[in-house]
This record gives sequence, structure tokens and C-alpha cells, in this order.
Amino acid sequence: MAQWVRFTAEGETRFGTLVHGIITEYTGDMFAGSTLSGREFALAAVKLLRPCEPSKLIGLWNNFQERAVVENLHKPEHPLYFLKAANSFAADGELIPRPAGYSGMVVFEGELGIVIGKRCKGIALEQAPEHIFGYTCVNDVTARELLKLDPAFVHWTRAKSFDQFGVFGPSIATGLDPATLRVRVELNGVEKQNYPVADMFFSPYEIVSRISHDMTLEAGDVIACGTSVGVCGMADGDTVVVSIAGVGELTNRFG
Repeated sequence: MAQWVRFTAEGETRFGTLVHGIITEYTGDMFAGSTLSGREFALAAVKLLRPCEPSKLIGLWNNFQERAVVENLHKPEHPLYFLKAANSFAADGELIPRPAGYSGMVVFEGELGIVIGKRCKGIALEQAPEHIFGYTCVNDVTARELLKLDPAFVHWTRAKSFDQFGVFGPSIATGLDPATLRVRVELNGVEKQNYPVADMFFSPYEIVSRISHDMTLEAGDVIACGTSVGVCGMADGDTVVVSIAGVGELTNRFG
């Protein structure tokens, strides 16, 4: 198991593995062959970046049984998903700003994120694990009151693609069994979400296989697996922490 991070040090963007506050640098391509550089950096001396640069961030909706029961939803026949625009991508520690001119509810959604490791298109379920590089924490931020502003069209893209509304990181964990993980979210130190990944309708492997038949997934793409119960609004100045044991802890302030 490893924790992969991207960071800036000495004026350059670098990547490596993080263990006990020390980053061991690698060179090459994180997803397509990397080699040890022989250098180490103290975490405290560098600036962490988003752990990858996706061509797209895909987010699932209605993928958890407990939430479906609460909201009287049924299991979909196929994963239901939307895209978050690249301008929404944000890293651990970055501010999540309130959209200009919008005073409505903005909610956090703590989720497990799948990071694709190599291009995949139309793959079978049993091929999915070899196309997944690892997993990260995601906060799929949503301006909820914009979703159904127009009764004829659900504004998924608008509500979820404001600047810094697609937060993920701080690392990518490899060598994990996703079925054993739990997603936990604290708002100002108070637990709001704590749910098992195993409660998904579509497992991470199923998600990758199914979506790969709809579109080509590229190395570095992130798929947020959806969220369960406990989502709530954030007030200006609130701090939200998405944590997944073995994966990492993602902390951001809103407003």
C-alpha cells in the first residue's frame, strides 16, 4: 500500500510517496512507469497539490442503499452520473468560495474517489481492477437550490461546477480493497457522515466497467462514487473534513 502525492518544491512540480511525513520522490509518469529519484522531501517543507490532473471528474448520484431508502429511491439500472468542469477542481486546504450572487444552501458530499490508472474503454468487470490506480477522498460540493431551479431541466453541471466545488486529495492510496472502507465527514469537528463503501449499489469495479462502455476513461480521471446520508449545508467560515481510513483526510474551509 502506498500514498501518492503531487507537490511543489524548489520551484518544480514533483510527485512521490508519503510515509510518516517524508515524501520519497519518483520521476517519470505516476501512471505509466515511475522510478525513484533518490531524493526525499519533508512534507512540512513542500506545498501539496491535487494528487492528479483529471481530464474529467465524474460524480455518481443515488448509489447508496441507505440513502435510497430514506429518499424513497430505487436502484438504477445503470450508474447515474454527471460531470464536474475542470475549473471546479481543488486541492486539500484550498478555500471553497461561495458563488457570487448566490445566497442559497451549499452542501458538502463526502465520497470515495476512484483514480483511473490507464486508459479504458468497454472493459469487462474482471478487467476493472487493473485499470484503477488507487483511491482518494472527494468533497462533491453542490449549490443545492440551483439543481431544480428550472422544472424542465435539472442543473447538475451548474450546481456542481462552480470554482473549487470539486475537491479531491490530498493523496491517492494504492493497494486497498475498497469494499472495506468507510467515508466519514466532520463539519466544524462534529461528525455528519459515517457510512460504509460496501453499501453501494454499484461497486467501484462495476462503476469503472459500466462507465467505460459510455466513454473512454483516461489515466488520472477521477470518479466520485456518490454519497450516503448526512449531507447538510455549510455556513461561511465552516470547515469540512472528509476522511477515509487508509486513504487520507481532506480539509477545506467554505465561504
